[in-house]
Amino acid sequence: MTTPTHISSAAAAGSPAAALAPYAAVFGTPLSGAALKVMLLGAGELGKEVILALQRLGVEVIAVDRYADAPGQQVAHRSYVVAMTDKVALRAVIEKERPHLIVPEIEAIATDLLVELEAAGTVRVTPTARAAQLTMNREGIRRLAAETLGLPTSPYRFADSLVSLAEATAVVGFPCLVKPVMSSSGKGQSVLRSSEDIASAWNIAKEGARVEGSRIIVEGFIDFEYEITLLTVRARGLNGQVETHFCEPIGHLQVGGDYVESWQPQPMSPRALERAQHIARKVTDNLGGQGLFGVELFVSGDEVWFSEVSPRPHDTGLVTLMSQGQSEFELHARALLGLPVDTSLRAPAASSVIYGGIEAQAIRYEGVAEALAEPGTDLRLFGKPESFVKRRMGVALATDVSVDQARAKALRVSGAIRVKAA
Repeated sequence: MTTPTHISSAAAAGSPAAALAPYAAVFGTPLSGAALKVMLLGAGELGKEVILALQRLGVEVIAVDRYADAPGQQVAHRSYVVAMTDKVALRAVIEKERPHLIVPEIEAIATDLLVELEAAGTVRVTPTARAAQLTMNREGIRRLAAETLGLPTSPYRFADSLVSLAEATAVVGFPCLVKPVMSSSGKGQSVLRSSEDIASAWNIAKEGARVEGSRIIVEGFIDFEYEITLLTVRARGLNGQVETHFCEPIGHLQVGGDYVESWQPQPMSPRALERAQHIARKVTDNLGGQGLFGVELFVSGDEVWFSEVSPRPHDTGLVTLMSQGQSEFELHARALLGLPVDTSLRAPAASSVIYGGIEAQAIRYEGVAEALAEPGTDLRLFGKPESFVKRRMGVALATDVSVDQARAKALRVSGAIRVKAA
């Protein structure tokens, strides 16, 4: 049995990583010499909810993002604006703050630096630096799942030129999906239905890539019925050992690679759920560490295919703010701090995205009272400083006796919100 480590002012002043090994049983006071310090790399709407969950447990939080006044920066104890792919700039912030724990909230980070710092025992990265590095690149995680772990996936090839893209589509066949190996929220993604689409898809992928020179993945289509996110939590139990917990599966609707609705629970056959949990456990056991993972899967009948994994809360998991006793953000915070978790469902619920719809700064929201007039509803307005037509500015939440009723209610809530230029 592992003995809990008690965080003291002496431990906090010494090696940050050692202060959290194997897990924290006693916490300090924020903004004091005994503070337990966590740094988030990325401070969007998901990071904001993680920050709030950490602060409820008395953790001192530093939020880092590439732009000022990001949602999480508005609630953190301190914040920095840094290009997080800039290894030198990121190292300077980490060395200045000396956090006990680093929590990557986005993929576009100088992950080689995190691997270096974790290996040196300077800091602990949740769930691990290796997980952050592998999952920032679709090639790394796809090869791990399909080639190392032998899990079922869609057929795929990689390309680094227009010529090799044409060769890859010839192998995978049409229709197929093309996207950069390093991108997010559907950016750079397109569907190819014939060879005439290759040049256009190449240009779209290069423009949507997070990193210049990023390779392209070509994926064959699977005849699936629906997609799910299986939130998988690696957390320490009362015996100090890491255990795997699963939330109820989350169904979601995507448009152009962007999630627009999610609901929980998604009905599945017992065999499909068993296979989904098996795949999620295999992937997350390999990635290791402590924290919450968003495992994306395709499902058809009893068949399940691995798609992607994020070693952090997932946007489709915003629904858990209404559906579960502990949201995905609370689960992530508890797990990374070594605390027990509870993934039980409270009630069927749904979420619906609120888009900006306009290009403007200093926006205002109308219809909030109308949106929340119906019982069993809630929403989050993220507080992003600038609106774009397709930027996610908030999310509507609803619970009801069934998923279908919750979805209809969530759509009414999001439809009532109007984004206006100030």
